[in-house]
Amino acid sequence: MNTTARSTARSTARLAAVQALYQQQMEKTPLAKLLDEFHQHRLGREVDDEEHEGEVFADAEVEFFDDLVRGVDARRDEIDALLTDKLAAGWTLARLDKTMLQVLRGGAYELLARADVPTATAISEYVDVAKAFFDDREAKFVNGILDAVAKDARR
Repeated sequence: MNTTARSTARSTARLAAVQALYQQQMEKTPLAKLLDEFHQHRLGREVDDEEHEGEVFADAEVEFFDDLVRGVDARRDEIDALLTDKLAAGWTLARLDKTMLQVLRGGAYELLARADVPTATAISEYVDVAKAFFDDREAKFVNGILDAVAKDARR
């Protein structure tokens, strides 16, 4: 796989991981079932709406997707403590939009556990994921929080 294709596959994996983590939080889907559902029905599959009929989601790097989802699940308490420490006084994770929380968890996990991913790349990728769901203000929030996390996670 060339570098551009790998980069696109990882970007797609990150977006899918945030969606999977959101689903896990909202529906309490067991991890094995969640991963299987994404493998069977989401990753690399055709888009199901009229506006994008015939388009195919970009292929995701499945192993990377699995690592992100499993890693956030396994290290959720550690990640949440780190994120809580970076929020402004009086803010809690419970006050955050549920999608925003998954974006931050994914980014924090990558900064903690994926030394193979450069810091700037991890932060930039999750800022881009945030832009898929939110406006620039929220994307800047993601940038600030993940930058603060990186200072601790990547000393």
